Amino acid sequence: MNADVAAENPSALSLWNDPTVPVDARVDALIAAMTLEEKTAQLFGVWVGAAADGGEVAPHQHDMEEAVDLDALLPTGLGQLTRPFGTVPVDPALGALSLARTQARIAASNRFRIPALAHDECLAGFAAWGATAYPVPLSWGAAFDPDLVRRMAAAIGRDMRSVGVHQGLAPVLDVVRDARWGRVEETIGEDPYLVGTIGTAYVQGLESAGIVATLKHFAGYSASRAGRNLAPASMGPRERADVLLPPFEMAILEGGARSVMNAYTDTDGVPSAADENLLTGLLRDTWGFDGTVVADYFAVAFLKTLHGVAADWAGAAGTALHAGIDVELPNVKTYGAPLTEAVADGRVPEELVDRALRRVLTQKAALGLLDPDWDPLPAALDGTAPDDPEALRGRVDLDSPENRALARTLAEEAVVLLANDGTLPLGRPRRIALIGPNADEPTAVLGCYSFPQHIGVRHPGTPHGIGLPTLRETLTAEFPDADITYVRGTGVDDGDLSGLDEAVRAAREADVTVVALGDRAGLFGRGTSGEGCDAETLDLPGAQQRLLDALLDAGTPVVTVMLAGRPYALGRAVAESAAIVQSFFPGEEGTHAIAGVLSGRVNPSGRLPVGVPRTPGSQPGTYLGAPLAHANDASSVDPTPAFPFGHGLSYTRFAWTDLTAHAQEAPTDGEFTLAFTVRNTGDRGGTEVVQLYLHDPVASVVQPVQRLIGYTRVTLDAGEARRLTVTVPADLASFTGRDGRRVVEPGALELRLAASSADPRLTAEVVLTGAARHVDHTRRLHATFVRKPATT
Repeated sequence: MNADVAAENPSALSLWNDPTVPVDARVDALIAAMTLEEKTAQLFGVWVGAAADGGEVAPHQHDMEEAVDLDALLPTGLGQLTRPFGTVPVDPALGALSLARTQARIAASNRFRIPALAHDECLAGFAAWGATAYPVPLSWGAAFDPDLVRRMAAAIGRDMRSVGVHQGLAPVLDVVRDARWGRVEETIGEDPYLVGTIGTAYVQGLESAGIVATLKHFAGYSASRAGRNLAPASMGPRERADVLLPPFEMAILEGGARSVMNAYTDTDGVPSAADENLLTGLLRDTWGFDGTVVADYFAVAFLKTLHGVAADWAGAAGTALHAGIDVELPNVKTYGAPLTEAVADGRVPEELVDRALRRVLTQKAALGLLDPDWDPLPAALDGTAPDDPEALRGRVDLDSPENRALARTLAEEAVVLLANDGTLPLGRPRRIALIGPNADEPTAVLGCYSFPQHIGVRHPGTPHGIGLPTLRETLTAEFPDADITYVRGTGVDDGDLSGLDEAVRAAREADVTVVALGDRAGLFGRGTSGEGCDAETLDLPGAQQRLLDALLDAGTPVVTVMLAGRPYALGRAVAESAAIVQSFFPGEEGTHAIAGVLSGRVNPSGRLPVGVPRTPGSQPGTYLGAPLAHANDASSVDPTPAFPFGHGLSYTRFAWTDLTAHAQEAPTDGEFTLAFTVRNTGDRGGTEVVQLYLHDPVASVVQPVQRLIGYTRVTLDAGEARRLTVTVPADLASFTGRDGRRVVEPGALELRLAASSADPRLTAEVVLTGAARHVDHTRRLHATFVRKPATT
């Protein structure tokens, strides 16, 4: 049906509005009816902020973009609304009303009554005022618990969907290559298998709630030179294929992610936003991805302003569109008038516009945005009176008790006990000296993409919207009989030493000293961790090492607690602290989790998703290094970490015994089956994290000394044992060969069952036989663990 005819006869159902018609036919009919301007209007977003009074959203004025005139844009339609909740503080119910009113206006303004797709950030929870702040992704990695992360993501997705949001810009699947990079806190860890499995679980949870998950940053962002944000990425195709791409591959093939966001960086001179081989050849033609590719904010314009591969805005638009970027975010810059003019004069084929448009409209159809019964009012406002905004205030709870329970469980599982001489758990100390810049700071548990740190800091005086108990408050509750003396000592990064003497006096008068150190999350230099907050070295920021050393000299046992976004070298504390507790921005329930570990109420089970360096200048480096990347006689620099990837202690002990292998040999298309027993030999229940590493001693290209290929959490009561069986497909031994194809080669392997990358407990020596075998994205990606009660 012609669009003008439909407009004159609203009761007539247009083909594209008919949900009984196949989606492809609906989309084709809609594209055929659109003008060029209406087509390109679906390919960009507008950055807005919900109105605090429930009125329509207001365009966000960003210093990198010109002001946007919504009145001028809306008659041709609008593709996306950028961060309606994540731009200004607004009551969630009034924000939902503001978004609904704007969506009604958008639909009423264009010929086809198409609303916008609304997206928001959800890196560590929905980035909206009053929404639960969960632990950051680095803590997800520390938990080694995909099932729990899946449940958390589903809860985040339900909250987002309830207020009218359709797409979430998460998870970050970048693999840590240099811990100096400011965005380490946003990553899941330094191992691609850990990142892939945890990230895929997050995608599955978010998508289960109807939210479009967006994988980022595709690909290579974390491999930037010297850990500097947006710096060029120095890596060859094999490192990209074997380290950086597998998490994206897994999240697409197994997670069902419906969107991908490009990386800012260039690799060997080719920006990701202009890389057709990456965004179309690999992503779509090889992996079969059929969702949308959205630009990281301003990335299309950066092709002109930062990368210099486009001469003007039209050139940037054509380059990105040709490579495979479907949607320009956060605002219209190049995909509006410059793109329309370039298509009209033949510089950009209209077929490229139609290709991107088909993907966008297909996604909108799947979300119900083209259906005749689409209603702008979201589920959270069902049964309310939207004509009385003030009556809605406080009616939507984005920080429910169920959310907080999930947040606390994840925070507890993610706390890593790095060292302990027996001082922990503390029992019932009479006098505790609580010292440090993060001991009494509410936001010390939050990452840079939490609402309070990302947006709230620009609105001083606005309440956080969620409860953020400090470590001082939770320790006081955890140890009600103790006399707790608090001294700040120094700031996170101010270098102030005026409180040093008072801190030392407090320590000397106490039975135990708890010193809380680490980071302050922020953006672009406003913090010590976060986007644009890169570090020159992994020294503790400011004067924190001076404070720590002075406390170690005071003679009282020191428990070092880290609340940070990256690992830091701790100097003397590695050997001299009575205990070290590492927590990576554990979210709003995080200090409860830390206090529980200190008291013994929580038996720690977290494991390091990134190694803790011994020296501050040992970057870049990860456990995945080849032999020459590890300590050797050819260099005076020893990069061996103080605490390795996968490390973590417990308050109980575990024995690993009785390894058997079904067979020592298997063909290159076969599998190995191992069985072993894990027993809790301590006097309390606990959880062991069994890690499976592969060591390939001889290969046609240099391999890492070992790499993680599987893991499982095993929870056992005191004295309890489990017999574990693990099936290991030969496909897990594959790597990118000299010809650029993934290959499984015959030869000897070691399968190491380990408590960390530096603590193998049981090793099976096996052999792959037969001819080398090439595999692709259809290969098996996982080892399979099965648990049974032990027979003895």
